[in-house]
Formats: sequence, C-alpha cells, structure tokens
Amino acid sequence: MEHELKIDTEYFEAVLNEKKNFEIRFNDRNFQIGDTIILQEITKDREFTGRELTATISYITDFEQKEGFVVFSFNRLK
Repeated sequence: MEHELKIDTEYFEAVLNEKKNFEIRFNDRNFQIGDTIILQEITKDREFTGRELTATISYITDFEQKEGFVVFSFNRLK
C-alpha cells in the first residue's frame, strides 16, 4: 500500500538530514510494515512546496499512544 502524507517543513528537513526516521500518525489508513510512504513537504500556510521523499515503513507500535494513533519508523528510499 502507498500513503501520501503531508509533513511540515521543520520535520521534513529533519528527515532529509537523517535526524528523524519516525512518524506519529492517526492510524486511519491501517499502516502496515512494508507500506510505502511519500512524505510531501508543506508550508505553515498548508501549501505544498513540491519537495517529497519516499520511504518504507519498517516498524509500527501503538504502545503508550493516544487512542487510534501509532508510531512507525521508516527507511528512506534513495
């Protein structure tokens, strides 16, 4: 499954700089290990910048999360 996800510039930069490799998301998409995510950068005004990157979900947990939320780690595809 492929998921297009919006991500604020601050967090997108952290992913680009390899300082961040996880997301906390409401699990309305039934995220699964092996799914592809396309992170699409947006501005504070919620406009797309055109920058994006692709990754694969490598781990998922809902441990200690709010109801309906998950944390997943991912590996960037080069």
